[in-house]
Amino acid sequence: MTSLETPRLRLRQWRDEDFAPFAALNADPQVMAHFPAPLKPAESDALATRCRELIDTQGWGFWATEIKATGEFIGFVGLHRPVAELPFSPCVEIGWRLARRFWQQGYASEAARTALHFAFDDLALDEVVAFTALGNLRSQAVMTRLGMHRAATTFEHPAVPAGHPLREHCWYRLARDAWQAH
Repeated sequence: MTSLETPRLRLRQWRDEDFAPFAALNADPQVMAHFPAPLKPAESDALATRCRELIDTQGWGFWATEIKATGEFIGFVGLHRPVAELPFSPCVEIGWRLARRFWQQGYASEAARTALHFAFDDLALDEVVAFTALGNLRSQAVMTRLGMHRAATTFEHPAVPAGHPLREHCWYRLARDAWQAH
């Protein structure tokens, strides 16, 4: 199992004590504003369990993320192979979800840069993608800061119900050679 560190953060395997703060952030309507709905505690626990199992199986995934100085859980950052059939599948995505009180402190970008190093240097991936609902400008700003480039096309996310205002997504991509040149 791989864990990663940045100057301020640790990306690590999930622990049982992460589940309650994760459920709290997944229940926050502002954190979940660009998802179809906030998660119920059982749904949040199931997601954390899947994240933990994937890390156990493949050694990487959406890592639980904590502040090194305090050990405080702030959310997740990492890499994932989407299950949904997307127009650019198969792929590995980079993603993050942080509790609101940890926004606007550079944590998502800092941790995501380290995850990208892992993706390109350790996993030798040719490309990493990211995607979000069109209105999620905060996440799109992180994608841009990471050096990712927005694709010209959008797509309807198959896991979001038809007709839902968040169904249309944009996506960003970053090739290994562009990352190395950046």
